[in-house]
Amino acid sequence: MINNYFKIAWRNLTKRKGFAFINIIGLALGFGCSIIIFLFVSYHLKFDNFHDNSDRIYRVVTEEHRDGIEYEAAVPPGFALAFRTEYDYAEKVAKYVSRGSQLLTITEENQNKRIEEDIAYVEEDFFSIFNFPLVNGTAISLKDPNTTLITEGASKRIYGNEDPIGKTFTLNNKETITIIGILKDLPKTTLISADFFLSFATLKQYDGFMSDENGWGGINSALQCFALLYPNQNIKQIEQEIFGFVEKHRPTSKNVHHYKLQSLSNVHFNPSYGGINPKMLWIFSLIGLFLLVIASINFINISTAQSVYRSKEVGVRKVLGSFKKQLFWQFMTETFIIALVSLGFGVVLSVLALPYFNSVFDLELSLLGALNYSFFGFVLVLLLGVSLFAGSYPGIILARIAPILALKRKLSQKDAGGLMIRKVLVTLQFTISMVLIIGTLVINKQVKYAINSDLGYDKSAIVMVNLPDEDVTPLRIEGLKNRIAAFPSVEKISACFASPGSGDSQWGTSVIYNNKPEAEEFSIQTKVGDIDYLNTFDLKLVAGRNFYVKDSVDEVVVNETFARKLGLQTPEEVLGKTVQISGNYVRGTIVGVIADFHDRNFHENINPIYIAPKAIGYNEFAIKINMNNSEASLNYIEEEWTQLYPDFIFGYDFLDDRVANEYQTEQRFLSLTKLFSGLAIFIGCLGIYGLILFFVIQKTKEIGIRKVLGGTISHILVLVMQDFLKLILVAGLIASPLAWYFMSEWLQSYTYKTELSWWIYAVAIGMVLVITVVTASYQAVKAAKVNPVKSLRTE
Repeated sequence: MINNYFKIAWRNLTKRKGFAFINIIGLALGFGCSIIIFLFVSYHLKFDNFHDNSDRIYRVVTEEHRDGIEYEAAVPPGFALAFRTEYDYAEKVAKYVSRGSQLLTITEENQNKRIEEDIAYVEEDFFSIFNFPLVNGTAISLKDPNTTLITEGASKRIYGNEDPIGKTFTLNNKETITIIGILKDLPKTTLISADFFLSFATLKQYDGFMSDENGWGGINSALQCFALLYPNQNIKQIEQEIFGFVEKHRPTSKNVHHYKLQSLSNVHFNPSYGGINPKMLWIFSLIGLFLLVIASINFINISTAQSVYRSKEVGVRKVLGSFKKQLFWQFMTETFIIALVSLGFGVVLSVLALPYFNSVFDLELSLLGALNYSFFGFVLVLLLGVSLFAGSYPGIILARIAPILALKRKLSQKDAGGLMIRKVLVTLQFTISMVLIIGTLVINKQVKYAINSDLGYDKSAIVMVNLPDEDVTPLRIEGLKNRIAAFPSVEKISACFASPGSGDSQWGTSVIYNNKPEAEEFSIQTKVGDIDYLNTFDLKLVAGRNFYVKDSVDEVVVNETFARKLGLQTPEEVLGKTVQISGNYVRGTIVGVIADFHDRNFHENINPIYIAPKAIGYNEFAIKINMNNSEASLNYIEEEWTQLYPDFIFGYDFLDDRVANEYQTEQRFLSLTKLFSGLAIFIGCLGIYGLILFFVIQKTKEIGIRKVLGGTISHILVLVMQDFLKLILVAGLIASPLAWYFMSEWLQSYTYKTELSWWIYAVAIGMVLVITVVTASYQAVKAAKVNPVKSLRTE
């Protein structure tokens, strides 16, 4: 019996190749996208779930309460020692300090090879908390100064097939570091990112603040604290207990800390602490589901529309004794074959599309790497789910056809049923497509708004050049600055701590205004820069003047938000007042107020800011160049820089690229949304094309009569399109409020956002309308041009 089902099913499919092709292509695209989205979601769900006792590993984070709440995935340097010694909640506690790319000098055969690698400093218990296995060597000695573990990848990249254990290198032209072990390469699915893990004792020689075991004065976002708790701990109780650290260790600070325990499973999915927004995974999952739904709707619509053609077959089968159940399963078999073939093509499409997807998201997803039980289970559920959803209703429609009407060829669409259902399903297709189009337009509008808006400073043609940490003295900086400024294509130059909108160089600190006994409730952002800082970035003074060049810092410039935070009515009111910033780091008189600029991305408010000339804080040059001679300018800058710092590696990037990178997540989201919207429209058009084709065949005689009676091609086109136009308008009425709600929710994450303009909805409806008309026009015009004599002879 089952064998006969497959034989007849295959015969029916090959008989109507055009409709089978439309169904297979639509479902294949849906399956392909679903597989890619499954790989993407699975990748993110795997983050740090491979560690032993991962359910007991927690990161300690900080909520900083002042005039608002700021979230830091870090703690004061003294927290780890206090938590380890004052409480007995954890088996192991370890600090981790990420320092990013650092200079390594490797001496081989009396030659120095300089490279930059990502390094981190870790306490010895770090590898007892996390499951990063050693390939060779030992982690026990990592408590000793100037020792490091390196990953296999770094070992092969630097030393080839040589055994690196015992070899040394120089870190930042200062300390000699010895390699004592090799770690297995860290998985991509971990929050830890480094290739060199240096002993924490080594950090004391580089950073007195972060290595201070009793330091509670502030927080550096690079320092994180992890704990392996004992089993069955009450997290809320522990958080209440460690809140006592505030009164004990920070009794005079207005910046009240609330220390929280963040589970390892939450780290990757908490955007407040630098993780991704889990809504993104839900959105992509829903998009994959929508694409499958649209493809399945195509199948349902075309199948129910063809029920009239298959009525005679059904009538004969019923007369010969077939039951409804047998007819139903016959059609389900056909559906399963189409779904199975489509799944095969979908797998091929996913393999072909993965390189593009990986390039967009900077991933290394692979179908071969995902061949496990969960993947096969997902594919099986997908196959059976689509077969059941797409085949059930058409199977029921066919099974209930009355044999008498079928054999007399008096069966109409109304008798076969499904006409209203088809309209509802087509409307659903249009609605989904419009929602995706509106979403794409809104995301594109917001990204362009953020990147192209007036940020309050000039970012065009400005090169940011890194300065080494050592020898940052006013004399050396000024000398290099003057030599670079002498090049004709260099228009402006400034030495600074960070660019005005640098999101990766935030430094918030305390401020005492006008000799008050206590610090203000808010923190102030540091933007240390020399006298040319305002001019280089075209920052506008709204009151007062720029600071003068002096041997010591006694003048500062602040922004308008600083004055507003103090409750002052005009910027002029702060002029002449004194400020004391970060203890004694800067003490001076406010001599100028600049117009507000966006110091962070559009997700966040503008902060109070000060600018002062503090040479010890400079870590980069901002150089505005003439882009017509950019290559020569960059070569000249590199030559001058290298003469002063021959033992370091020259590095730079353009400021407008930095700004664009602030919205990298949105850019990636936009790219995929565009792709999925296009696929949704394409799959929908396949279904519409199939329905139009069927409609034209069914109305062949009517079209011939209308032509004989004087009907024109435009009249025939209206006849074919009128129902679809009505459904598009209905879909527009449904899609507009739905899209408005979802995109309004998405825009809530932005403090500065674009408007949901009416034209976005009109464009979405218009696009679907035009695409549908273009899709239908070919068949409609083709039918209208057929000789009416031939049409009238059609049975």
